[in-house]
Amino acid sequence: MIKKLKLAVLSSLLMVFAFPPFDLWLIAWFGMVPLFFAVYEETPSVVFKTGFVWGFVFFAGTVYWVVNSMVNYGGVSIYASVLVLLLLVTVLSIYPAVFVYLASKLTGENQKSSVKNLIVVPCIWVSIEYIRTHLFTGFPWVLLGYSQTRNLAILQVADITGVYGISFLIVMFNFFIFLSTSHFLKNGGVRFKEGAAVFLIIAVVSGYGYIRINQIDELVKNWKKMNIGIVQGNIDQSVKWNPEYQEKTVEIYSELSMGMKDKGIELIVWPETATPFYLQDDERLSHNVLTIAKTLSAKLITGSPAYGYAKGGGAVNYYNSVFLISKGGNIIGRYDKVHLVPFGEYVPLKRFLPFEKLVAGVGDFSPGSDMKPLSLNNGAAGILICFEAIFPHAAREFLKNGADFLITVTNDAWFGKSSAPYQHLSQSLARAVEGRVYLVRAANTGISAVVDPVGRIKTQSGIFTRESLIGTISLKEKSFKTFYTRYGDVFAIGCMIISIVMFINIIRYFKKARL
Repeated sequence: MIKKLKLAVLSSLLMVFAFPPFDLWLIAWFGMVPLFFAVYEETPSVVFKTGFVWGFVFFAGTVYWVVNSMVNYGGVSIYASVLVLLLLVTVLSIYPAVFVYLASKLTGENQKSSVKNLIVVPCIWVSIEYIRTHLFTGFPWVLLGYSQTRNLAILQVADITGVYGISFLIVMFNFFIFLSTSHFLKNGGVRFKEGAAVFLIIAVVSGYGYIRINQIDELVKNWKKMNIGIVQGNIDQSVKWNPEYQEKTVEIYSELSMGMKDKGIELIVWPETATPFYLQDDERLSHNVLTIAKTLSAKLITGSPAYGYAKGGGAVNYYNSVFLISKGGNIIGRYDKVHLVPFGEYVPLKRFLPFEKLVAGVGDFSPGSDMKPLSLNNGAAGILICFEAIFPHAAREFLKNGADFLITVTNDAWFGKSSAPYQHLSQSLARAVEGRVYLVRAANTGISAVVDPVGRIKTQSGIFTRESLIGTISLKEKSFKTFYTRYGDVFAIGCMIISIVMFINIIRYFKKARL
């Protein structure tokens, strides 16, 4: 048992290095092999426990930054913060535990079709990831496919399957290596049939990627261009919400924005809650912000808290919002964040829980009502605020509703100098490829960036630096929509259907075997 657990730990550590900030994406293609050996021919109980250990080490290595957020910015003790991390990691570890349990059930001795198993096992993984994305509030952080955002050839298939298709390929290849190695060690010889099938699929996907990159590059040449500026204020989280620092914050953003004057900038983007006051009615500070757009003769997008009255009057709802300011210095649009961070921006089942938000400095927000793009006259921007950028269906909703490009604004200061800002950026790259649009990212402390429709970072900032970026983006033609934009997660849903059908067949098989 100890030897098996060591294999599981080795596997999970390898997979941690496949993700940012290490970005050793090649490791992902064989990093799960030790896990499959660890659960090979074991009892269901051992299989589940081994999968749980794999998940515990993997998630502890990729979401450890939760402690930093709570200790440094939430005022939570180190002991309570570690406890919360352990609870989070424990819950997340159930997903890989269920995966290996179901995979072992569906690929047992009575199911000897290896080719079928090479489809079924990755289908189970994709099903589990899809459930993790949607169950309760959803937490699709470090989905396996995100390890390949720097592997451009493979990444391109996301415009058909979403990131789930990439996860499928990785698990399929790992499982093939496991099957081939175990077969060779036990019986000798090579599994040519399975190998041919797997390498053909990988080759087709890679070929599609190279062809698609060239196609999109040619297509983009004919799209309308827009010069944009991104401002990264690098406002320390410890003073960000201090009323005495609000004016200084506006001065910092003003100076950085004015540095782009006379450079043909059409749109300036500030990060999430760049203006840490109610832009809609703080006359003095709001006037200073509106004047910046007017002086530069450029539209300005900025994050700001907002409020509104509930229908029927009385109750006040607070929102994490983004405002669009016209060249004339008028507020002409607003988007209210729909997908809020649980226990950071709101408390689920608040009436029944004895604790408040775990992170201070943000309001008790209400979700927005819809995901409509902000109209820029010459284009439309889909806005993803922080947490929303990791949800594939959120970006897709904006694109279905007419967005020509995506803007993600975030305040990653919460994470400190951890792996989280790098992971957050990496996951945003997939949104650009899924919808074949430019993505503009403005982050308070970094990493700000401009990403093209094939997932290349055209320009990016440092981390915890105060700077501005200038870039040129192309606006997608209204009629152009990818398969993923049109049809969504049909691939992931198809994987779920296959998994369910296979599981039903297994149950029937064992029932007949007992008769």
